[in-house]
Amino acid sequence: MAYLRHEKQYSEHTLGQYKRQLIQAALVFQQDCHDWLGVSPEHIRRFSMQLRSKQYNPRSINLKLSCIRSLYKFLKAKHQHHQTLINPGEGIKGPKFQKPLPKNLDVDQMAQLLELPEDDALAVRDKAMMELMYSSGLRVSELVNANLNDIREGEIRVLGKGSKERVVPVGSKALAALEAWLKLRPQFAIEGDPALFVSKQKRRISTRHVHERMKDWGLKQGISTPVHPHKLRHSFASHMLESSGDLRAVQEMLGHSSLSATQVYTHVDFQHLAKVYDKAHPRAKKSKN
Repeated sequence: MAYLRHEKQYSEHTLGQYKRQLIQAALVFQQDCHDWLGVSPEHIRRFSMQLRSKQYNPRSINLKLSCIRSLYKFLKAKHQHHQTLINPGEGIKGPKFQKPLPKNLDVDQMAQLLELPEDDALAVRDKAMMELMYSSGLRVSELVNANLNDIREGEIRVLGKGSKERVVPVGSKALAALEAWLKLRPQFAIEGDPALFVSKQKRRISTRHVHERMKDWGLKQGISTPVHPHKLRHSFASHMLESSGDLRAVQEMLGHSSLSATQVYTHVDFQHLAKVYDKAHPRAKKSKN
């Protein structure tokens, strides 16, 4: 856990996930083994089968197996002198499951969501948050950790997963919304506080608070599907792909370490292209007869 916290720099949420999964596995394996080095592939296979028999969903089972494999990768690196140490979870596949496509708002829904009233200071703040997330594809953690000096000359510097820094452009509408918020920010911020977004309690806004505010605005603005921070990031990615088709550029802006993480958005893009094709291509149009 210390390695995951300090070297991998995982979030508290992810650390909690790892700890829960490994404790559950340990409680099962201790019936036959004295320690982790005594666990065999057969033990892990039986563990996976038990989870299936208890009706755990495929995603949960795969998460547990992934955590176990990660533990053994760590042990193998730590005990390089231990030549016989193998990763018993290697090659044991969990049940297949269909990855859900990212849900996003279409361009009209985004415009409807962002038409917030400007006669309320908190609404001005919330509009600035949502405009920034949609403009730059930020994660909610990146939004709440943003500081005043992170925005310069139409760009924002963010600290992403694994403390990886990136600089992404900020659109004109988001810059205008931020300018409106910064005029009102002194009403809420304590002098010297570097946080870009603060709450009524005069402290840096929390992830939970952002979730609550966006959910409320989705209902107030009449959006037919639940609104949450990650949906704005999904919308940014899919709209960028629909208009540009540049997967590499979108990968850079999202801060994905590998292209495979970004490729999920191509499914959304292909759905869009398929609809256009069906409407426009002469050989795709359905006969009226």
